[in-house]
Order: sequence, then structure tokens, then C-alpha cells
Amino acid sequence: MIIAGEASGDMHGAHLVKAIRALNRELDFFGIGGNALQQAGVRLMVDNSQIAVVGISEAFLKFRVILSALRVVKKGLSKIRPDLLILIDFPDFNLHVAAGARKLGIPVMYYISPQVWAWRTGRVKKIKNVVDHMVVIFPFEVAFYKKWHVPVTFVGHPLLDSMTSGTSREKKGNLKGDSLLIGLLPGSRNGEITRLLPTMVQAADILSEQLPGIRFAIPVASSVDRTLVETIVEGGTARFLILRDGLRDVLDEAALVITASGTVTLEAAIAGTPMIIVYKVSPLSYWLGKRLIRVKHIGMANLVAERPIVPELIQHEASAKKIAHQASQMLRDEKGLAEIRHKLRHVAQSLGAPGASKRAAEVAIRLLSSNCVC
Repeated sequence: MIIAGEASGDMHGAHLVKAIRALNRELDFFGIGGNALQQAGVRLMVDNSQIAVVGISEAFLKFRVILSALRVVKKGLSKIRPDLLILIDFPDFNLHVAAGARKLGIPVMYYISPQVWAWRTGRVKKIKNVVDHMVVIFPFEVAFYKKWHVPVTFVGHPLLDSMTSGTSREKKGNLKGDSLLIGLLPGSRNGEITRLLPTMVQAADILSEQLPGIRFAIPVASSVDRTLVETIVEGGTARFLILRDGLRDVLDEAALVITASGTVTLEAAIAGTPMIIVYKVSPLSYWLGKRLIRVKHIGMANLVAERPIVPELIQHEASAKKIAHQASQMLRDEKGLAEIRHKLRHVAQSLGAPGASKRAAEVAIRLLSSNCVC
């Protein structure tokens, strides 16, 4: 069984499934995920678009749906009794599932650690009790888990596999042009789009007045309702291009991206694309987060660098005027942009070498071999 509750986990999970199948083609997979896992041959019990949330208060709005998904998963664990449970991030849900697996004697591999080193550190005690092996993607996580005596393996970041694979893909030709291109990356969930994109569109309108001819590209993840994006963009006056699954092309062509916090900031770092990170949640989630979060930065690129190499505009600071002002300053400072690109290359290098999915698959096979009696 494999569970990926979010779009990024779905992508990484699909790479992992393919890597495991390359080592053992006799395995069957089922669980929770999205299009990527389904295309990799995983039988979905629940589509992850139904349960993906950002923020504490937002989770309450989907409580019944999440609870229903949890019942489906626990029933699957009990009835099918998989030889291994693989969990990908999504901790509040996945740790409940891990506890159920532990009671049934099913080994648990956790791939892509919850950010327990950043907030709610007490969860590591539960991880120690219900997880057999942590497979982590940041080098600093190894020391954290060893301190708590949790079995851990560092495999590197799976983004390095997909972004440096050299796989040929059709370029979005309409991104080419003589005018400046800015990427707007409002997230991979409809809730994030609703919360962030209207402000980004307003910032784009301000920038288009200051820099005539500037263009804005919005790559839309498969987990996002394109109609929602189109409806929000209709209210803007700037030049917008809406692309289905065109993130890599936007990162390659854009001079700057304005992005939601999350995995996408590491994708931008690997691509060497300067960025402005914006973060907005409900007032309640923000109030609680300020009291629970133990790290100095929101964006993963800054967290890995352990210093603020790209600007972060959080909650009330993430206004259209401030985003536009920050972007305008950065775009007018070519030397500063070059320095950011240089620092982002160091972030990418610190993530390890390509091959994370293969190394994680080897851990999974070892866990299967020690448990499976079939």
C-alpha cells in the first residue's frame, strides 16, 4: 500500500513505484494518490484531490471526507494485509495509518519526512513508535532522526531525478519571445489557487503598467481545476498564458517566478530560477503556526540554504503592492539576480545526487524481503 496525499507526493510516489517495479515486477500496489500514481499502475482507493489541504483550520472543512478516507484505508490494511506500507509526507493522516499498520504487524516505510524538525517536534515520538524506517531527502534530517534513535536512510531529493533526467519533452513554444516572462506559481491545490492567485494577478497588473510588454505564465497542475484559474485571470489586465503541466518550461524561460511555498521552491532552485515566495493561510492557521513553527524561514530553498537567499512575503506582507514592488526591484537589478542564481545552484548541489527513487526503492525491497513469506 502507498499513500501520497498531495500532488508533489503523487509525483514522487510514481517514480518510486516504477523504481520498485524495476527491482521486482511481481509486486502489486494500491492506496491513495493522483494521476501520476494511477498511471504508474497503482489501484486508487481514494483520489488525493479529495483530501489535500493547506493549514490547520482548512483541515476542519474537509474533516468528514478525510475521516471517510481514513476508514477506507484502514479497512484495506485489515482486509488485504499488504507486505509493506509506504507513506509519503502528509503526516496528520499518514501517522494514523501507520499506527493501524503497526497493530496489524505490517512494516511501515516513511518516504519524505514530515517537517517535524520545523514544527510539532513531539510527533517524532509517534514516528519512533509506528514507523520501521524513515527514508529522508534532506541531509540534515539524518542527524535529527539518529538523535531520536529512529532508523533512517538519506537518499537525496527525488526532484533531481525528474529535473535532470534529460527526458525529451515538447517545449511550450508560446513561452518564447523577446519580452520579459514572469512565472506565477500559486500552488497545486484549488484552495491555494483561490487564496493566492487573485493577489498574484493584481501584482501582475501593477507590474505590467511599470514594465510594458511583460508577460505572465501560469502552469496549472493536473490536480487543479483549470476553469478556476481562468475565471480568476479574467479579472486581470496583464498578458497571461495558462499552461497545463508546463512548470519546467516556465522555470526554464522565466526571469523570475512568484511562487507559493512548498516543493516548487526547490524545483525553482534546481532550475536556478530567482523567486519570490508568498505564503497565505487562514488567520487561525497563521496564528497557530506562529506559535508552533521553530524555523526561521518558510520556503524550502531558504531552509536548505539556512539563510534568506530569496525573499519571503508572509500573510499580511503578501499583498499585491508589496509583491509587485519586490519583483520590480529584483528585475531592475541584474547583478542581484545573477547572485541569487549562483546561490540557488549551491542549494541544488546540497540536495545530493540523482537516483533518489532507486535508492528509496532498495530500502523498500529490503523491508519487503525481511517481512514477506510468500
